[in-house]
Amino acid sequence: MTWLDYYNQRFIDEHLGKVVLIAAVLAILVTLILCFAVKAHAEEYSDEQIVNAIFQVEGGYKARYLYGIRSVSYRNEAEARRICFNTVRNNRKRYADYGYKQYDTYLEFLASRFCPIGCDNDRGTNKYWLKNVRWFLARSSGR
Repeated sequence: MTWLDYYNQRFIDEHLGKVVLIAAVLAILVTLILCFAVKAHAEEYSDEQIVNAIFQVEGGYKARYLYGIRSVSYRNEAEARRICFNTVRNNRKRYADYGYKQYDTYLEFLASRFCPIGCDNDRGTNKYWLKNVRWFLARSSGR
């Protein structure tokens, strides 16, 4: 064994544990980043897609309250749609400001504001709202 072989073997013996630990930490970080990216991607929908899904979930043209708008009065479908758009848009800002601290996704935050479970007008169906919105979003985007 030459002095170079001896030095290389000694270096490997001393640093192999550190290299394995670094590789393991990097693998965990990459896994976490990929998991977050997949979840974030699943929630990337335009305001229009979300509004269209809300329209369907709330009963479409047969609904008593178009787009589920009950808190303010509106004259027609176009105005109800505009109100829904404003709600979706404003809640995106709120989620970015503080909602992300309590909710994992924007849609979960939106559901807590748009259709809260246990509110005065909840007949036990609000718990299905988020699942149904996601179903219509997935259906419309082909996912």
